[in-house]
Formats: sequence, structure tokens, C-alpha cells
Amino acid sequence: MSIKLGVLLSGSGTNLQAISDRIEEGTLDATIELVVSSRPDAYGLKRAQEAGLQTLTLSKDLYTDPLVADEIIASELRMHDVDYVIMAGYMRMVHEPILAAFPNRVVNLHPALLPSFKGAHAIQDAYDYGVKVTGVTVHFADDKYDCGPIIAQQALVVEGGWSVDELEEHIHAIEHVLYPDTIQLLAEGRVRVCDNGTVEVR
Repeated sequence: MSIKLGVLLSGSGTNLQAISDRIEEGTLDATIELVVSSRPDAYGLKRAQEAGLQTLTLSKDLYTDPLVADEIIASELRMHDVDYVIMAGYMRMVHEPILAAFPNRVVNLHPALLPSFKGAHAIQDAYDYGVKVTGVTVHFADDKYDCGPIIAQQALVVEGGWSVDELEEHIHAIEHVLYPDTIQLLAEGRVRVCDNGTVEVR
């Protein structure tokens, strides 16, 4: 079954590109109905426009009140009949208006193995800590930052001598495969949130 996606981004949009490419290849049963950016200068908007995708950018004036902004975003996503909200490098928390409109259907990507290294600087933090294994997590978003039921994780062994930039490159390479793969699991109806808050993947 094909699912309809709304993608939220703030930056370069490489994960949007990865998802879009997989849809074009026919290996991801989804359509991107709307791309929402928190920044008008995000390069991800250019990617979206080049792909012929509809976009929405909210002004900083609206973003001074995050609840008002999220009401607008939720309304637009509902108008586009979106099944899942995909956070792809979206550097703001989502709040009750979006979470209530899409319960267990707001998905986030985090560049570490949660619950370790939460926050906006996860790759740098893991690197500074000297971890030997880090990775990528895909999870359902909730009202706490980088929490929520974990859908998928993939580990990465950190090679000695890597710079933080090299680590980031390897993390992004995993993201660009794991995220579309996980969205395909959603499209196939194979993901279920259990009563205890964990996720079962069939």
C-alpha cells in the first residue's frame, strides 16, 4: 500500500533526497505530498522544488509561538491527507497540535543510538566521548526531545583515526538507507506500537 508523506526539514534535505530517490526507483511505496521547512533558506526547499513537490515555509514571526506554528503545520498536513509525518533534519520539536493530529505517525531520525547522545549535536558528542560504536535511530516522536518508541536502529563501528567529519559522512550514509527502508516497513503495515510503548516490527 502506498502511503502519503509530509516531510519536515530545516537544512540541506539530503534525507528528503534519499526518500525521493527511492520513491522514483520504485522501492518505496510512498508519495511526498508536502515539504515543510522551518527556514526559508534551507537547501532542502530547493531540492523539493526541483522535484516538483509542494512546499511550505513558516516565517520567523509565526515561529515565535511554536504552538501556533504547529497548528498551521498540522492543518496543512491534514489538508494534504498525509499518513505519516517524516522529520528529516527538522531542528525544532513538534508539539501537541501535530502529535495529536498524527498519533504514532510522526517519525524522527536521530544520528546516534538512542537513548545515548540526545540533542542537536549527537555526532560531535559521541565523537568527543570517544565511543567505539554509535549509529542511527529511527523512532516515533513524542512530546520529549529524542524520545519516543524506537522503530529501527543500525550500529556503526567507529574506526580509529576518523575525524568527526568522516564519522558524520558514515552516519549520513546509514541514514540514507535506513530511513527509506523504515518508511517502507510503515507502508507495508509491519510496524505496531505495543501497549508497553515498545515497537513490534513484523
